[in-house]
Amino acid sequence: MTAHEILAQLDQLGSPSIKKIYAKHGAVEPFFGVKVGDMKPIVKQVKNNHALAMELYASGNSDAMYLAGLISSPKEMTKQDLHSWVNNARWYMHSEYTIAWTAAESNYARELAMEWIASDKELVATAGWATYASYMQITANDLLDIKEIQSLMKHIEKGIAKAPNRVRYAMNDFLIMVGCQIEQLHPLALQIAAKIGKVEVEMGGTSCAVPDATSYMEKTVSKGGFGKKKKTAKC
Repeated sequence: MTAHEILAQLDQLGSPSIKKIYAKHGAVEPFFGVKVGDMKPIVKQVKNNHALAMELYASGNSDAMYLAGLISSPKEMTKQDLHSWVNNARWYMHSEYTIAWTAAESNYARELAMEWIASDKELVATAGWATYASYMQITANDLLDIKEIQSLMKHIEKGIAKAPNRVRYAMNDFLIMVGCQIEQLHPLALQIAAKIGKVEVEMGGTSCAVPDATSYMEKTVSKGGFGKKKKTAKC
């Protein structure tokens, strides 16, 4: 399939009701409003395809840009490619998923995550936190920089209240990931979550809610999910 053919198919898959929901969450035109599940047959057909992913992302269509992350070939992404993607992200579905998944599996995961976290641009910073969280989920604990992660946790403790809207959401997810993956940092994650309390994030007037970090971590560990790794960051 070509990018042109995929865009035509996405157009057919678009839904006015889904488009309305996405718009409330911050999606930027042009986009068709395609459910993620409806993209999966396309993903199954084209598999990982670097050139096609790059073309879809460059189209500027929000649905196509999200799909690009599902078919990206992370190890083929250059640092310049990833910088281009994050600098052209249109909304959080790109920064927290499309880009984060791809960057986490690239050769530059930690490097770019730390660089982006320090950005004063909301979508870039969210991409940084989300990239690092995804990186932890697919990387063996003995390969993780525990001191660096602990430092980031302290940063969250001190700065989450004043962080931009979606950065707060990404920080909360990062803290949850630490508490579910790294045994020695689990107590600290719970301690910080308790100190922070309920994380408030504007969700565009929808019923979506921010996960409660404490209950999420406790529930995951109680179900035997502690430290379980995934083969891929994509989902």
